Amino acid sequence: MTDYRTEKDSLGEMRVPTDALWGAQTQRAVENFPISDLRFPRRFIAALGVIKKAAAEVNAELGVIDARLRDAIVAAADEVIRADLDRHFVLDIFQTGSGTSTNMNANEVIATRATQLLGEGARVHPNDHVNAGQSSNDVIPTAMQVAACIALDEDLLPALEQLADSLRAKAAEFDDIVKSGRTHLMDATPVRLGQEFAGFASQIEHARVRVQAAREDLLELPLGGTAVGTGINTPAEFPPRTIARVSELTGIGFHEATDHFERQSTRDVIVYAHGSLNTLAVSLFKIANDLRLLAMGPRSGLNEITLPSIQPGSSIMPGKVNPVIPEAVTMVAAQVMGNQTTITFGGTGSYFELNVMMPVMTYALLQSISLLANASTVLADKCVDGIIANRERCTELLEGNLSLATALAPHIGYDEAADIAKTAFKEGKTARQVARERKSLPEDRLEQVLDPRPMTERGVPGGDG
Repeated sequence: MTDYRTEKDSLGEMRVPTDALWGAQTQRAVENFPISDLRFPRRFIAALGVIKKAAAEVNAELGVIDARLRDAIVAAADEVIRADLDRHFVLDIFQTGSGTSTNMNANEVIATRATQLLGEGARVHPNDHVNAGQSSNDVIPTAMQVAACIALDEDLLPALEQLADSLRAKAAEFDDIVKSGRTHLMDATPVRLGQEFAGFASQIEHARVRVQAAREDLLELPLGGTAVGTGINTPAEFPPRTIARVSELTGIGFHEATDHFERQSTRDVIVYAHGSLNTLAVSLFKIANDLRLLAMGPRSGLNEITLPSIQPGSSIMPGKVNPVIPEAVTMVAAQVMGNQTTITFGGTGSYFELNVMMPVMTYALLQSISLLANASTVLADKCVDGIIANRERCTELLEGNLSLATALAPHIGYDEAADIAKTAFKEGKTARQVARERKSLPEDRLEQVLDPRPMTERGVPGGDG
């Protein structure tokens, strides 16, 4: 049976579980929003702890709170940062759109814990002390950006570097393998398998640049704007000093918003940041799909590469192995694309001086970063690094590719080359066989023109003859 204590806020009294560190405002939100099992991610809670710690240190420097209060708040905030108090962050993502309930959850938990640390007779106030110089309206968007930057730096950007390196290594390993290119899912002129993998690597490298650009925008924090962006009830030195302290605590170069009204009244910065993640999701979807198509078969498909066999693929078909890693990556991409819709619509929830869809935007953003980081690492470790090229199969399919006749066009004309391709298809022959039968070119010249390797490079194949 749960024991309760009585807590008060401006609306009156609330019964709160005795062992809970939160207070009346959090309890109201617990009871008001029994909507889902979704909670703010760990990194966001840690970011709140960082902000509250930095604010307490600066507030002591400015004479807003005394050193004893500072030390207690800092110690409690450190426990939040370390995840020691996570069980006390109990609120649903679907709540007040400003995230006020969660800011007060943090204020109350830190205040209660700091009061415990100070001992009997002390009282740390969640608003007057922990929230001094702040508002939910600048703390929550600041925590969004701080958490996102940490997640990008620690998770996603390193994962993308690993995946790009893995793809580059395969590009070098496969550079001598000439195979059929494909456009519209139909045979096209030759490419090297290494060129395909180099293209994949370039996609990820470009994605990393885009994410880095979004990260730069996230560095500009709204902290200090308080309620509507004017900075009411905040000392002039509070924002730059507190943001500098946040930078010290995280090792990331944050700076104050150039315009607090832009940074608080909108979440364009989050829409932009997630746009880079959505683009990455599209890239990963393309790469994962190409890998499983190149590996399809193994007997009745392309089978130009073999993916690592990491688990049985069927409960009924013995020996079947499926491209499970690429499939998982495509599902991650689908989830991120769905989050893009949530983020985009959330961005439209900016009315006058405040966006009122920040909690769900926070959840979607941090989920996307985590999913993309994990998927990229798994794709590199459990798939790309173990890919084997099936050289003989690549050569076999290439020789039967009627688009090889493209190389004949500069020498015998487009119409004749097209007729050779059509005849070869009709008679079940290769373009080389038909061209040889017609004596379209002298034998040595024909072999030179139809050498597939030069067709993978710029210029006219056999053009120097």
